[in-house]
Amino acid sequence: MDSRQISDFVGKLWDDEIVPQLVEYIRIPNKSPMFDAQWAEHGYMDQAVALMENWAKGQPIPGMKIEVVRLEGRTPLIFIEVPGQGDDCVLLYGHLDKQPEMTGWAEHLGPWKPVIEGDKLFGRGGADDGYAIFGSLAAILALQAQQIPHSRCVIMIEACEESGSYDLPYYVDHLAARIGKPSLIVCLDSGCGNYEQMWLTTSLRGMTGGNLRVDVLDEGVHSGDASGVVASSFRILRQVLSRLEDETTGRILPGELHAEIPAQRLEQAKRSAEVLGTDVYSKFPFVGGMRPMNDDLAELVLNRTWRPALSITGVGGLPALDSAGNVLRPFTAVKLSLRLPPTADAIKAGEFLKNLLEKDPPYGARVSFQLEKAGSGWNAPALAPWLEQSVDEASRTFFGPPPAYMGEGGSIPFMGMLGEKFPGAQFLITGVLGPHSNAHGPNEFLHIPTGKRVSACVAKVIADHHVASNKGLTRGVAASHAHTVKGGDGCC
Repeated sequence: MDSRQISDFVGKLWDDEIVPQLVEYIRIPNKSPMFDAQWAEHGYMDQAVALMENWAKGQPIPGMKIEVVRLEGRTPLIFIEVPGQGDDCVLLYGHLDKQPEMTGWAEHLGPWKPVIEGDKLFGRGGADDGYAIFGSLAAILALQAQQIPHSRCVIMIEACEESGSYDLPYYVDHLAARIGKPSLIVCLDSGCGNYEQMWLTTSLRGMTGGNLRVDVLDEGVHSGDASGVVASSFRILRQVLSRLEDETTGRILPGELHAEIPAQRLEQAKRSAEVLGTDVYSKFPFVGGMRPMNDDLAELVLNRTWRPALSITGVGGLPALDSAGNVLRPFTAVKLSLRLPPTADAIKAGEFLKNLLEKDPPYGARVSFQLEKAGSGWNAPALAPWLEQSVDEASRTFFGPPPAYMGEGGSIPFMGMLGEKFPGAQFLITGVLGPHSNAHGPNEFLHIPTGKRVSACVAKVIADHHVASNKGLTRGVAASHAHTVKGGDGCC
């Protein structure tokens, strides 16, 4: 392999074709079904699918088959088969659905307004995860340009990952015979601690959550008349949440929602903290005077990768400040997002959470918790020697420094599912979501040079996979290294 040619080929393809395609993709408001119940009628998802399908069909890959698979009542899936040598298989995964707009974008930016500033392409979905199909095919094209052999490759781009990938299991079963049994699974939907080296994701947290509502009245009443007689729905909600979270420290209180952290992950957290330094927290847009939840950098890494944590992501029952009269409101509702340790069973955690919040309601108020999602996390199997060496060489060749390893705080439901279906497979989970890229939030961007380098690294790993396959090194990796539990709702 001529690494310079790989870099030049990938870089030119990104500049000439991929970035312009991503610019057009960002313009499409193809929100995930959870955020656009009428996605089929609106047609934005079909626009995004057509854009990617048409570009892929134009690539000079002999024997490539491209199909948009549509199961009734489900979001579409792009399925690509690229012939290769030998009997082995590589599965590459990504998604094309997007998170909703979110507020707070800079005046000259917007979720559906692509803007290129220097090395950054701003707009919703470019990095999460629109680039995946382009980066995957770029890696294969770069190898074929040098006539470097590779195994058969299957590319799957789903359309409801941000809603928890609930359609994906049906497609995996429907296409099982065509997928085969991959020994290497590549996912480009993860993050990176910096833009200076390749980062491998070692674990993903699970997730459960839903809507918690407290009702105290059938209608609002004068606060001067009722306060001191009728308990505030907000106060009751706060009291109920204190069963789950220590409001002073943020620690999740029930031991049932925690898991033992493996020794290897503790050590990796320490090394990641050493590599990143204060970038562990300085990448976040803290307001002036705000500080992180812990002074120990390794503890911060563990907090966001292996410990449960609660976020309140929505509120109902509260009027806007400029229209809030002196009324004791009839109810308060909040949307809970509870991140879970990678090895926790999300289904059981969701059931536990519902019981915890609803039992023994204060003052006999009506307390209800409607579960919306429950997706288990994922803990990566140990890297096979060939893959560990390949990743090391790829990072040093295309980035400079050696690779780094760290868990991610988000969720990719597909990983747990594939860990179950292909227990002997190796996983290369990486991505371009680095400092300040702000996936799901305002001013999201794709760091273009990292996209290019990640694509080149994937090419290197796919080539090395073929060599290892010929030596019989890619099959039969002990499944006991991995701890996976069934996926479900999740999202990044």
